Amino acid sequence: MGQRKRSILAASGVVAAVLFGFAGPAGAIANGEQVKPGRYAFSVKLTMTGIPTADGGKRNSACSGALIAPQWVITAGHCFRDASGVRVERPVADSTIATVGRTDLTNTKRGHEVEIVAVRQSTTADVSLAKLAEPIRDVRPIRVGRTAPEAGDILRLTGYGSTTSTSPAPVTWLRTGKMEVVGLTDSVTQLKGNSPQADTTPCPYDSGGPFFVERGRKGPALVAIVSNGPSCPHTEIESAARVDNLAGWVTEVTR
Repeated sequence: MGQRKRSILAASGVVAAVLFGFAGPAGAIANGEQVKPGRYAFSVKLTMTGIPTADGGKRNSACSGALIAPQWVITAGHCFRDASGVRVERPVADSTIATVGRTDLTNTKRGHEVEIVAVRQSTTADVSLAKLAEPIRDVRPIRVGRTAPEAGDILRLTGYGSTTSTSPAPVTWLRTGKMEVVGLTDSVTQLKGNSPQADTTPCPYDSGGPFFVERGRKGPALVAIVSNGPSCPHTEIESAARVDNLAGWVTEVTR
C-alpha cells in the first residue's frame, strides 16, 4: 500500500480530534496556493469520525473530493475501508460529513455540511462515489471529462489536506496547485509538480481531491483524483486515479 494510502487514514481518534479542531488556514497541498473565496466551489472536504480499527478502537480521518452531481461526491476508493483495510461500499465511520461550497471551513455561514449515506466503488480504479443524504442545488458540480489527458497537459488540483507528510494534519482553507501529465495507464494518470513549484504535490488528507482541466467553454472537466504518491512534497511521479474512462459508470450511478 502506497504512502498516500497509508498516511491518509493514519490519525488516531484523539490526536485527529485535536488536529482537526486547531488546524489553521496556512497550507494544504504542499507548496500550493490559497484559493480565493468561492472559487472551485465543487471541492469537498470529507470528515470521518469514529472509524473502526482492527484492535476494536476508533479513529478519525479526512479526505478531499468533488461534487459531480447534486447528490454525489467523487473521491478515492480507499477513503472507505473497513477495519481490515478492504474497500467497501458503505460509510465505515460513525459519521462521514461532506462539506461542500466552503473555501474557509471555519466560515459556517457559507456552504453545506451533509452526511454521506451510501458508497459505490469502481472495480477498475481507486475511485468511489459517495451519496449525500440530500442534494445540493446551489453549487455547480464539476463535469467528468470523457477525453483522456495527454503528456504535457497541465492539470489543476484542489484539496483540504496537509502540507507535509511529517505529522500531517488537514487544514481549514482550500488550497490549489498545478501538476503536469507525464504518462497514462488504464487506471492511473501519472503527474509531476508544475506550479507554484516543481514539488507542488498532494499530501495526506488530499486523497480523492480533483485533478481537472480548466480550458473550454463548458468549464472545468475532471480527469483524475488524488490516489497515491511519495511523501510530500516531492518531485517524483504522482499516481492519480484516472476517471475520464469511468464517465459512463459515473453517469449510470448518479443519474
